[in-house]
Amino acid sequence: MTSDLSLLALVMQASLVVQLVLLILVLASVVSWTMIIDRARVLGRARKLADAFEERFWSGGDLSALYKELGQDGRSARGLAAIFRAGFKEYVRMRKADGVDPMTVLQATERAMRVALSRELDRLESNLAFLATVGSISPYVGLFGTVWGIMQAFHALGNVEQATLALVAPGISEALIATAIGLFAAIPAVVAYNRYTDQVERLSNRYEEFMEEFSTLLQRQGRG
Repeated sequence: MTSDLSLLALVMQASLVVQLVLLILVLASVVSWTMIIDRARVLGRARKLADAFEERFWSGGDLSALYKELGQDGRSARGLAAIFRAGFKEYVRMRKADGVDPMTVLQATERAMRVALSRELDRLESNLAFLATVGSISPYVGLFGTVWGIMQAFHALGNVEQATLALVAPGISEALIATAIGLFAAIPAVVAYNRYTDQVERLSNRYEEFMEEFSTLLQRQGRG
């Protein structure tokens, strides 16, 4: 309890600039933790949806029936389901057109799936840039607050006849809090960014593999 009161006292006694730096870092930490939790939920759900859809897709059922199950508007479709729906919709549309060769149909289908893939990756990567920003600049913002606080502490020594460690120690302690808070904000953001970037990359590879397998399947059906 004494330690907490001492820390609070140091923050309250810090200069206005250092207090503003601390406020910015705390707000950045709160927002980044909100995004960390949100990305964990979104990416976890994306993996579960991919597992469920692949199980349905490769169960040997009719693709037209699967397309109808996903709904006509496709608003509920996410991940592999959204990619499949976009590709199959374009495939059916092009097959109904007159004078279109199978290769053109397949290329149009792949383009539609690429667009859907891009949208899904944009959704998965949302807020990751903010985590990268917090992780990269928070230590420097904290260091700025530390340097400013130390400058103020040593500047105050000019008004005393005899400089002692007891006089400068409180000011330095106040300043070092900014570095600590900067690291507190940066480390979780960096860890989360690296982890989630790897997960998005894995999902992207999984989506790419499905697109190739689906294109091969449609190509075989076209020949048949």
